[in-house]
Amino acid sequence: MTEQAVQTSPYLDIRQIKKNFSKFEALKGVSFSVEQGEFLCLVGPSGCGKTTLLRCIAGLETQTSGDIIQNGTDIGKLPVEQRDFGIVFQSYALFPNLTVWDNICYGIQTKGVTRQADMKRLGELLAMVRLSGHRDKYPSQLSGGEQQRVALVRALATSPGLLLLDEPLSALDAQVRHYLRREIKQIQKNLGVTTIMVTHDQEEALSMADRVAVMEEGQIKQIGAPSDIYHKPNSRFIASFIGSMNMFLGRKIALDQLSVGDLTLACAPDEGAIGTDVTFAFRPEHVAVSLSDNGAQNTISATVIDRETRGATDRIFLSSPALVGELCADMWSSDALISNLTPGTPVTLHVPAHAVVILEVDQP
Repeated sequence: MTEQAVQTSPYLDIRQIKKNFSKFEALKGVSFSVEQGEFLCLVGPSGCGKTTLLRCIAGLETQTSGDIIQNGTDIGKLPVEQRDFGIVFQSYALFPNLTVWDNICYGIQTKGVTRQADMKRLGELLAMVRLSGHRDKYPSQLSGGEQQRVALVRALATSPGLLLLDEPLSALDAQVRHYLRREIKQIQKNLGVTTIMVTHDQEEALSMADRVAVMEEGQIKQIGAPSDIYHKPNSRFIASFIGSMNMFLGRKIALDQLSVGDLTLACAPDEGAIGTDVTFAFRPEHVAVSLSDNGAQNTISATVIDRETRGATDRIFLSSPALVGELCADMWSSDALISNLTPGTPVTLHVPAHAVVILEVDQP
């Protein structure tokens, strides 16, 4: 019975964490759990509390109340040096006067661990991030991406049970960021280390995490798989923060149907009360644009306002007499129709029913 309980309990359990700075409440009773080997991303706008939460887990801040349980042990009041984690900061925090090898050895040397097996493991970690040939270089001789990989190896040097990443890629240029996303995720998967990463970059969170927790004003507003966060947002805030979303007001007239003036749209089934005013939404990539009405379900008459090239895709900005406010559609730049979509062009939009989601009841 006890063995079963150990197997089913989460590796990290955050219970009602609150953190006050004088009269400011930075964290308002945050609770969530992380399974062994899971990669969780905390994402949200600046000032939402995500870094404060990470610092509380690390012991760099002390929570005002609440419990932090790691692998069955309450670590909430333990000093930093007694907690089992490795951490990587945005600024790398490497010692400029130490070589790459001495930087990554620092953690295990401060713990008095210098066994041959540990030295061998460090060499393997350095090879894993393809920096074996740089072990005798100093941080100033490395690129930003290389420095961040050294910081990652140093955090993993002591084989921590928990890896904490605080905006680890935000100081790097876009190309290096995209490359390191995959590399960090692959290393995490290979080592099986439980990981929590803080980021303000929604794309980073969606591409790297097993689960994403979206924070706003000191609270977790939604937590789930990246696909659920993206395709099934539970509020206007989540929908607008994660990706782009067309959002409008309407009225629910059936389980899977809503109306906006004279326009009736089929939508994903929703259990809310029929006859209520709601906010509904659909993603730009789900909007099909054509020059004629083919009689399909969920068609919306609209007029092109502008077009913005984004590389592989173009974003088309439109207005519709049926909907209050601007809406947009994403199309492949290679689509032959693109050249016809000049400002003022009348078009017909089609949105599949499954892509139209009700976010929440509109407040009176």
